[in-house]
Amino acid sequence: MTPRPSWYVTRTVTDEQDRAACFQLRKDVFVGEQNVPEEIEYDAYDADAVHVIAVAADGTALGTGRLLHGPAAASHTGPDPVVGSLGRLAVSKEARGLGVGAALVRAIEDAARDAGLTAVDLHAQTHALRFYERLGYVAYGPEFMDAGIAHRAMRRAI
Repeated sequence: MTPRPSWYVTRTVTDEQDRAACFQLRKDVFVGEQNVPEEIEYDAYDADAVHVIAVAADGTALGTGRLLHGPAAASHTGPDPVVGSLGRLAVSKEARGLGVGAALVRAIEDAARDAGLTAVDLHAQTHALRFYERLGYVAYGPEFMDAGIAHRAMRRAI
């Protein structure tokens, strides 16, 4: 568990209650707000991914994200086995702008280090490029569409 300001914590998901909260956050943000089709929001990678969650002191789920590594990450990052893939980062409307997203990214990076990875890639929605740049990520390659939303690939050595 990565301690953050006293009103919330980030932690790796280890039980079904946290996992369900992660999936509900993703549904609220990606399916509900961004109109991503639900059938493509959840995928086979979810079963083996490292999921992280940010939880308020009162137990409210604030945000989530996941890390893919090993063979699961290859389709996102290429064949380099020491590069992980950060994805499905979602923060509730109520928690946006309060540092929760950055804390989740750092928790995913901690999990990546623990897995022996040396870099993390992600596919950022273009409106979020500045957020990730502030966290040390560098965009590369052309803009591309995913789920009808413009994205750019980004990477950070950890």
